[in-house]
Amino acid sequence: MAAQTFDMIVIGAGPGGYVAAIRGAQLGLKVACVEREHLGGICLNWGCIPTKALLRSAEVFHLMERAKDFGLSAEKIGYDIDAVVKRSRGVAAQLSGGIGHLLKKNKVTTIMGEARLTGKGKVSVKTDKGTEELTAKNIVLATGARARELPGLEADGKRVWAYKTALQPPHMPKKLLVIGSGAIGIEFASFYNTLGAETTVVEVLDRVLPVEDAEISAFAKKAFTKQGMKILEKSMVKQLDRSADKVVAHIETGGKVEKMEFDTVISAVGIVGNVENLGLEELGVKIDRTHVVTDEFCRTGVEGLYAIGDIAGAPWLAHKASHEGVMVAELIKGMHAHPVKPESIAGCTYCHPQVASVGLTEAKAKEQGYEVKVGKFPFIGNGKAIALGEPEGLIKTVFDAKTGELLGAHMVGAEVTEMIQGYVIGRKLETTEQDLMETVFPHPTLSEMMHESVLDAFDRVIHM
Repeated sequence: MAAQTFDMIVIGAGPGGYVAAIRGAQLGLKVACVEREHLGGICLNWGCIPTKALLRSAEVFHLMERAKDFGLSAEKIGYDIDAVVKRSRGVAAQLSGGIGHLLKKNKVTTIMGEARLTGKGKVSVKTDKGTEELTAKNIVLATGARARELPGLEADGKRVWAYKTALQPPHMPKKLLVIGSGAIGIEFASFYNTLGAETTVVEVLDRVLPVEDAEISAFAKKAFTKQGMKILEKSMVKQLDRSADKVVAHIETGGKVEKMEFDTVISAVGIVGNVENLGLEELGVKIDRTHVVTDEFCRTGVEGLYAIGDIAGAPWLAHKASHEGVMVAELIKGMHAHPVKPESIAGCTYCHPQVASVGLTEAKAKEQGYEVKVGKFPFIGNGKAIALGEPEGLIKTVFDAKTGELLGAHMVGAEVTEMIQGYVIGRKLETTEQDLMETVFPHPTLSEMMHESVLDAFDRVIHM
């Protein structure tokens, strides 16, 4: 059978791949998208989306428990973990089906199967029906990443879980250990802790949510501890002794090893890129610690071969992958495209309280030689936050003292994942402190705190 020829072949249909394919098709390119498992990738099926559905259930449950605070009564409050999971899977399935529809609508040829590069511009796909040969001048790698497994701490799906099992739990944990306090670890810790699991989080670095501004990490830790979580920083799980109904963890803190017993362990110690069995080495693609090395335009150094999203390295975020997908499709079409700058990408963590940030932390800004002005505003000073019954939170803004440039913004509290975008746009438009101070924020909203934080950096705060 003769090879099918395309202008562009995308390998992987996650938030990087399917977006690249759709943008390419919009620009009039003939596009094929190859996916081995689920349209929508990890994000839609086993990541961002189903976790948010679970966390929403936990949030509603938490509010029901607080009914009295709002002058309401709710009795015999409980939950059915199977029904909670079923809702989450339904949300994921609905969106995954939507991707198939979008690809079809945009006339992208979707091929379900395992792809391998067999030469420059050549892709071989193993499908249920046999092997299909494809050729294209331009190929986009968007194969994503998977959970990192540490020796001795591997998931077994029974008592030790990676994210997939944690999303479809075989039992409800009573005593839970979460290894790793990045976004994935903390979101699962938050979910299970809210539903009543006695939760311990172990972090090897000196603070939880280590990529965040130190002050935000400290605030979040205080909130988690208040909710009953046990947080162990500068600690390491050395060994797990597994039996049918429990796991004994050997946890080292400050040189001392303590044994602790749990009925469930969730491992969230980072991710590794899906670079195997793609034929990359033979083509001379550079791989560094499981990630494909690219330039700022996602080019791999092999002509016509691009890599986007998680496989191309940090930050490992769906929205970064999607933007890279659009950029690469436009480059292939011969358009002028802007590189995606990591420091302009917001990070959002949907624990309770939520955490969101963009740009430089205060420490990083100082490290880079900036003279900074820092503003802060607490949720307790905001009318809407108090009316919502969410008075715990903080907004922090970091400015260049010389130019008034917004270097970074960091938030913890209710709905901050929705608010961060205001600062993201501000940075994109190269807004100064003057612009932000002259902007009229609507009242009563949580967003007013964003204004007050800016005012505070320049000693003009009103409500504090």
